Amino acid sequence: MLANLTLEEVIALKLELATKSISNRMYGFPIWHSLHNIVQDAVFKYAYSATRTKAEAMRFLGLQENWFHKLQKKYGIDDYFVEKTLDKKEKM
Repeated sequence: MLANLTLEEVIALKLELATKSISNRMYGFPIWHSLHNIVQDAVFKYAYSATRTKAEAMRFLGLQENWFHKLQKKYGIDDYFVEKTLDKKEKM
């Protein structure tokens, strides 16, 4: 069912689910101005997980090595994937 939704519909659904617990009140959260970083974070994580090497991820994203490493630190990619792997192992 998720595969039949557009990316825009998935984002809208995720926002709806996230705000449901706070009675649809996201006052003070600059969602519009944060979208650029949110999208870059998502695409960076996808590229990192969908490629076999960092060099391949750099080529996929069209980034030079120094910029790739800056974004890697900014979005905490290494920690993100280590934590997710550890969480799954702990639940088993």
